[in-house]
Amino acid sequence: MNTTPALLKAQSLIRAGDIVGAESALVSLADIEGDYALVVALDDLPPSDLLAIIREYDVSKESIVNMLVTPEQFARAVVLESRYNDISHEHLRGMINSVIFREDHDTGEFLNAIGALDGGCDALVDYLSDKAERVEHFFQYATFDLFKYGNESKTALVDYDLAADPDEHPRLSLEEVNDHDWMELTWTLRYVTPDLFSEILFMLRARWRDSVRLEALAEAALNAKEHVPEEGSAAVLGEESAL
Repeated sequence: MNTTPALLKAQSLIRAGDIVGAESALVSLADIEGDYALVVALDDLPPSDLLAIIREYDVSKESIVNMLVTPEQFARAVVLESRYNDISHEHLRGMINSVIFREDHDTGEFLNAIGALDGGCDALVDYLSDKAERVEHFFQYATFDLFKYGNESKTALVDYDLAADPDEHPRLSLEEVNDHDWMELTWTLRYVTPDLFSEILFMLRARWRDSVRLEALAEAALNAKEHVPEEGSAAVLGEESAL
């Protein structure tokens, strides 16, 4: 089993910007030598090159590479992706969704592999960064519906012991949340990889607190800025009146 020619061809095509061609070169290896040969080849492919291929495909556009990549190989690509300056984390969410929810993939195994790497938990927090309030609500009430047990303000950062499970509400089934997106990922974290979920939630809470604090400071600064001209105008009017 000689994977070198296919690897060299794939890397050359990636350097040339032909990601589809690179993926085809690797698929040809699987066609000739079998799927295992491709899995072995991906171990020798630099994470940056593997990332380039995975990023090219999503849930609507299947790739043999995305279907055969191992949890460990994929985790390395995820950590690398999280280091890009993508504030929206759109590519990160897209590539994670395109791989871990594939048929016959063990989502929990992929999440554990990501969490085991340095920077992996940060990547998962990035993935959930704009869903912090709903993840917290799910932790407290076992539902993503912010209004199911009261109003939106009910979801507060309560200092629960994250080793325990605080909710006394009916547990959602996987079928109820299988959106192949953030809800299914959060459900899997909580009920399949609970230790990892505790770590992610702890980090997500810290970011949420920082975000709320920064918003409060920005609002206070804006209010102060709006208040200063009013005082200045009053002082000017007073001087004119005196004249």
